[in-house]
Amino acid sequence: MATVQHVVHDTQGAYEPSLFGTYSKKIGMWLFLASDTLTFGALLVAYSYGRVSNPAWPTPFNRDSIINATIMTACLLSSSLTMVLAVMAGNRNDKAWVRNWLLATMFFGAAFTVLHAMEWTKLIVVEKMTPSSNVWSSVPLFGGTFFTLTGMHMLHVTIGIIYLGVIALRKKFLPVLLVLWALGFFLTPSDSVFHLGIHVLLIGAVVSAIVLFLKPKDYDANDVEVAGLYWHFVDLVWMFIFPLVYLMSTKV
Repeated sequence: MATVQHVVHDTQGAYEPSLFGTYSKKIGMWLFLASDTLTFGALLVAYSYGRVSNPAWPTPFNRDSIINATIMTACLLSSSLTMVLAVMAGNRNDKAWVRNWLLATMFFGAAFTVLHAMEWTKLIVVEKMTPSSNVWSSVPLFGGTFFTLTGMHMLHVTIGIIYLGVIALRKKFLPVLLVLWALGFFLTPSDSVFHLGIHVLLIGAVVSAIVLFLKPKDYDANDVEVAGLYWHFVDLVWMFIFPLVYLMSTKV
Protein backbone atom coordinates (compact mmCIF):
# COMPACT_ATOMS: atom_id res chain seq x y z
CA MET A 1 0.00 0.00 0.00
CA ALA A 2 1.42 3.28 -1.09
CA THR A 3 1.97 5.87 1.55
CA VAL A 4 1.32 9.53 1.05
CA GLN A 5 4.21 11.71 2.04
CA HIS A 6 3.56 15.29 3.07
CA VAL A 7 6.23 17.50 1.61
CA VAL A 8 6.69 20.87 3.23
CA HIS A 9 8.05 23.40 0.81
CA ASP A 10 10.25 26.11 2.23
CA THR A 11 8.94 29.32 0.71
CA GLN A 12 11.20 31.59 2.71
CA GLY A 13 13.10 33.77 0.31
CA ALA A 14 11.02 32.60 -2.67
CA TYR A 15 9.55 36.09 -3.18
CA GLU A 16 11.46 39.27 -3.68
CA PRO A 17 11.21 41.56 -0.63
CA SER A 18 9.16 44.74 -0.93
CA LEU A 19 10.93 47.84 -2.18
CA PHE A 20 12.51 49.80 0.71
CA GLY A 21 10.99 47.27 3.11
CA THR A 22 7.49 48.76 2.92
CA TYR A 23 4.16 47.56 1.56
CA SER A 24 3.07 47.87 -2.07
CA LYS A 25 0.21 50.34 -1.51
CA LYS A 26 2.57 52.87 0.02
CA ILE A 27 5.06 52.44 -2.82
CA GLY A 28 2.24 52.87 -5.32
CA MET A 29 1.07 56.08 -3.68
CA TRP A 30 4.63 57.48 -3.59
CA LEU A 31 5.00 56.74 -7.32
CA PHE A 32 1.66 58.41 -8.06
CA LEU A 33 2.62 61.47 -6.03
CA ALA A 34 5.96 61.66 -7.83
CA SER A 35 4.14 61.79 -11.18
CA ASP A 36 1.63 64.31 -9.81
CA THR A 37 4.51 66.47 -8.63
CA LEU A 38 5.58 66.79 -12.26
CA THR A 39 2.08 67.96 -13.20
CA PHE A 40 1.86 70.64 -10.52
CA GLY A 41 5.50 71.57 -11.05
CA ALA A 42 4.82 72.25 -14.73
CA LEU A 43 1.77 74.38 -13.86
CA LEU A 44 3.67 76.37 -11.25
CA VAL A 45 6.59 76.95 -13.63
CA ALA A 46 4.20 78.04 -16.39
CA TYR A 47 2.49 80.51 -14.05
CA SER A 48 5.84 81.83 -12.77
CA TYR A 49 7.22 82.26 -16.28
CA GLY A 50 4.11 84.13 -17.38
CA ARG A 51 4.35 86.45 -14.42
CA VAL A 52 8.07 87.17 -14.84
CA SER A 53 7.87 87.70 -18.61
CA ASN A 54 4.84 90.05 -18.50
CA PRO A 55 5.38 93.43 -16.76
CA ALA A 56 1.62 94.06 -16.98
CA TRP A 57 0.75 90.90 -15.06
CA PRO A 58 -2.53 91.55 -13.16
CA THR A 59 -2.65 92.05 -9.40
CA PRO A 60 -6.38 91.55 -8.80
CA PHE A 61 -6.47 90.37 -5.19
CA ASN A 62 -7.43 92.88 -2.52
CA ARG A 63 -7.61 92.65 1.26
CA ASP A 64 -10.80 90.57 1.25
CA SER A 65 -9.33 88.08 -1.21
CA ILE A 66 -6.19 87.64 0.88
CA ILE A 67 -8.26 87.15 4.05
CA ASN A 68 -10.35 84.51 2.25
CA ALA A 69 -7.23 82.76 0.95
CA THR A 70 -5.69 82.86 4.43
CA ILE A 71 -8.76 81.19 5.90
CA MET A 72 -8.56 78.58 3.15
CA THR A 73 -4.93 77.98 4.10
CA ALA A 74 -5.88 77.62 7.77
CA CYS A 75 -8.49 75.03 6.78
CA LEU A 76 -5.90 72.95 4.95
CA LEU A 77 -3.36 73.23 7.76
CA SER A 78 -6.02 72.14 10.24
CA SER A 79 -6.91 69.21 7.98
CA SER A 80 -3.27 68.11 7.98
CA LEU A 81 -3.34 68.03 11.77
CA THR A 82 -6.54 65.98 11.90
CA MET A 83 -5.11 63.64 9.25
CA VAL A 84 -2.04 63.04 11.43
CA LEU A 85 -4.34 62.30 14.37
CA ALA A 86 -6.29 59.84 12.21
CA VAL A 87 -3.09 57.99 11.32
CA MET A 88 -2.09 57.89 15.00
CA ALA A 89 -5.52 56.51 15.91
CA GLY A 90 -5.11 53.89 13.20
CA ASN A 91 -1.80 52.79 14.68
CA ARG A 92 -3.59 52.35 18.02
CA ASN A 93 -6.31 50.37 16.21
CA ASP A 94 -8.87 52.86 17.53
CA LYS A 95 -11.40 52.65 14.70
CA ALA A 96 -13.88 55.07 16.25
CA TRP A 97 -11.35 57.90 16.44
CA VAL A 98 -9.98 57.05 12.99
CA ARG A 99 -13.45 57.72 11.64
CA ASN A 100 -13.88 60.88 13.72
CA TRP A 101 -10.57 62.39 12.66
CA LEU A 102 -11.15 61.47 9.01
CA LEU A 103 -14.55 63.18 9.14
CA ALA A 104 -12.90 66.25 10.65
CA THR A 105 -10.34 66.22 7.83
CA MET A 106 -13.15 65.98 5.28
CA PHE A 107 -14.93 68.92 6.95
CA PHE A 108 -11.89 71.18 6.65
CA GLY A 109 -11.32 70.04 3.06
CA ALA A 110 -14.96 70.75 2.20
CA ALA A 111 -14.71 74.19 3.81
CA PHE A 112 -11.65 74.91 1.67
CA THR A 113 -13.50 73.82 -1.48
CA VAL A 114 -16.58 75.92 -0.70
CA LEU A 115 -14.49 79.03 -0.02
CA HIS A 116 -12.56 78.45 -3.23
CA ALA A 117 -15.79 78.03 -5.20
CA MET A 118 -17.11 81.30 -3.75
CA GLU A 119 -13.92 83.06 -4.84
CA TRP A 120 -14.16 81.63 -8.35
CA THR A 121 -17.79 82.75 -8.56
CA LYS A 122 -16.85 86.29 -7.56
CA LEU A 123 -14.04 86.45 -10.12
CA ILE A 124 -16.22 85.08 -12.93
CA VAL A 125 -19.53 86.82 -12.18
CA VAL A 126 -18.45 90.12 -10.59
CA GLU A 127 -14.99 90.70 -12.04
CA LYS A 128 -15.89 89.17 -15.45
CA MET A 129 -12.70 87.15 -15.48
CA THR A 130 -12.44 84.27 -17.94
CA PRO A 131 -9.62 81.89 -18.94
CA SER A 132 -8.91 84.13 -21.94
CA SER A 133 -9.61 87.64 -20.67
CA ASN A 134 -9.65 89.92 -17.64
CA VAL A 135 -10.40 93.57 -16.93
CA TRP A 136 -7.14 94.38 -15.12
CA SER A 137 -4.59 94.26 -17.93
CA SER A 138 -3.87 93.21 -21.48
CA VAL A 139 -2.47 89.85 -20.36
CA PRO A 140 -5.18 87.23 -21.08
CA LEU A 141 -2.83 84.45 -20.00
CA PHE A 142 -3.47 85.25 -16.34
CA GLY A 143 -6.98 83.79 -16.34
CA GLY A 144 -5.94 80.61 -18.08
CA THR A 145 -3.03 79.89 -15.75
CA PHE A 146 -4.96 80.89 -12.64
CA PHE A 147 -8.01 78.73 -13.35
CA THR A 148 -5.91 75.78 -14.51
CA LEU A 149 -3.61 75.79 -11.49
CA THR A 150 -6.21 76.44 -8.79
CA GLY A 151 -8.81 74.28 -10.55
CA MET A 152 -6.44 71.32 -10.69
CA HIS A 153 -5.73 71.73 -6.99
CA MET A 154 -9.42 72.07 -6.12
CA LEU A 155 -10.08 68.86 -8.08
CA HIS A 156 -7.41 67.06 -6.07
CA VAL A 157 -8.93 68.27 -2.79
CA THR A 158 -12.38 67.04 -3.90
CA ILE A 159 -10.97 63.63 -4.86
CA GLY A 160 -9.20 63.51 -1.50
CA ILE A 161 -12.47 64.16 0.35
CA ILE A 162 -14.13 61.31 -1.55
CA TYR A 163 -11.12 59.06 -0.85
CA LEU A 164 -11.30 59.74 2.89
CA GLY A 165 -15.08 59.33 2.90
CA VAL A 166 -14.78 55.85 1.44
CA ILE A 167 -12.26 54.83 4.12
CA ALA A 168 -14.22 56.43 6.96
CA LEU A 169 -17.79 55.41 6.05
CA ARG A 170 -17.41 52.80 3.29
CA LYS A 171 -20.79 52.04 1.62
CA LYS A 172 -22.60 54.53 3.86
CA PHE A 173 -20.75 57.30 2.04
CA LEU A 174 -22.35 56.53 -1.34
CA PRO A 175 -25.82 58.00 -0.62
CA VAL A 176 -24.14 61.06 0.91
CA LEU A 177 -22.23 61.63 -2.33
CA LEU A 178 -25.35 61.18 -4.44
CA VAL A 179 -27.36 63.60 -2.31
CA LEU A 180 -24.59 66.22 -2.50
CA TRP A 181 -24.39 65.76 -6.27
CA ALA A 182 -28.17 66.12 -6.69
CA LEU A 183 -28.28 69.25 -4.51
CA GLY A 184 -25.36 70.80 -6.33
CA PHE A 185 -26.73 70.00 -9.77
CA PHE A 186 -30.25 71.32 -9.18
CA LEU A 187 -29.30 74.32 -7.03
CA THR A 188 -26.34 75.55 -9.11
CA PRO A 189 -27.31 77.96 -11.92
CA SER A 190 -27.06 76.39 -15.36
CA ASP A 191 -24.66 79.10 -16.56
CA SER A 192 -22.25 78.49 -13.67
CA VAL A 193 -18.99 76.66 -14.25
CA PHE A 194 -19.83 74.53 -11.20
CA HIS A 195 -23.02 73.25 -12.83
CA LEU A 196 -20.82 70.89 -14.82
CA GLY A 197 -18.07 70.64 -12.21
CA ILE A 198 -20.49 69.13 -9.71
CA HIS A 199 -20.47 65.96 -11.82
CA VAL A 200 -17.11 65.17 -10.21
CA LEU A 201 -19.18 63.98 -7.23
CA LEU A 202 -21.26 61.71 -9.45
CA ILE A 203 -18.16 60.24 -11.07
CA GLY A 204 -16.65 59.80 -7.62
CA ALA A 205 -19.79 58.00 -6.43
CA VAL A 206 -19.68 55.61 -9.39
CA VAL A 207 -15.97 54.83 -8.96
CA SER A 208 -16.40 54.45 -5.18
CA ALA A 209 -19.34 52.07 -5.68
CA ILE A 210 -17.29 49.91 -8.05
CA VAL A 211 -14.44 49.71 -5.54
CA LEU A 212 -16.67 49.10 -2.52
CA PHE A 213 -18.87 46.42 -4.11
CA LEU A 214 -16.26 44.57 -6.13
CA LYS A 215 -13.63 44.53 -3.38
CA PRO A 216 -15.29 45.15 0.00
CA LYS A 217 -12.90 45.34 2.93
CA ASP A 218 -12.39 46.85 6.34
CA TYR A 219 -9.76 49.52 5.86
CA ASP A 220 -6.86 49.26 8.29
CA ALA A 221 -4.09 51.55 9.57
CA ASN A 222 -2.05 51.03 6.40
CA ASP A 223 -4.90 52.33 4.26
CA VAL A 224 -5.28 55.38 6.50
CA GLU A 225 -1.55 56.07 6.27
CA VAL A 226 -1.58 55.83 2.46
CA ALA A 227 -4.56 58.20 2.31
CA GLY A 228 -2.64 60.55 4.60
CA LEU A 229 0.24 60.67 2.12
CA TYR A 230 -2.13 61.88 -0.59
CA TRP A 231 -3.79 64.44 1.67
CA HIS A 232 -0.51 65.92 2.91
CA PHE A 233 0.69 66.20 -0.69
CA VAL A 234 -2.41 68.21 -1.62
CA ASP A 235 -1.84 70.48 1.37
CA LEU A 236 1.83 70.93 0.47
CA VAL A 237 0.99 72.00 -3.08
CA TRP A 238 -1.25 74.74 -1.70
CA MET A 239 1.67 76.08 0.32
CA PHE A 240 3.29 76.94 -3.04
CA ILE A 241 0.11 78.24 -4.68
CA PHE A 242 -0.89 80.58 -1.84
CA PRO A 243 2.18 82.85 -1.86
CA LEU A 244 2.85 82.61 -5.60
CA VAL A 245 -0.67 83.24 -6.85
CA TYR A 246 -2.24 85.30 -4.06
CA LEU A 247 0.36 87.10 -1.97
CA MET A 248 2.42 88.10 -5.00
CA SER A 249 -0.64 89.32 -6.90
CA THR A 250 -2.03 91.68 -4.28
CA LYS A 251 -3.08 95.20 -5.17
CA VAL A 252 -0.59 97.77 -3.92
